Amino acid sequence: MSPADSVIVKNPNILSGTPVFRGTRVPLQLLFDSLERGHTLEQFLEGYPTVSREMAIAALQEAQQLLSAKA
Repeated sequence: MSPADSVIVKNPNILSGTPVFRGTRVPLQLLFDSLERGHTLEQFLEGYPTVSREMAIAALQEAQQLLSAKA
């Protein structure tokens, strides 16, 4: 997947370069933190309505691909 296709964006002008969901100011780390605390994906999406279910799933898939490539 090319960076242009990614739902994750790192831009120094948005939250000092923190990875966020494309088109939002919602840091990707919030999704991981929410899931780590035992919240469901639905609970995360309720709290961050600018992130769609498709975006969240795509971000998790991207993270999985990155982790698999490093193994």
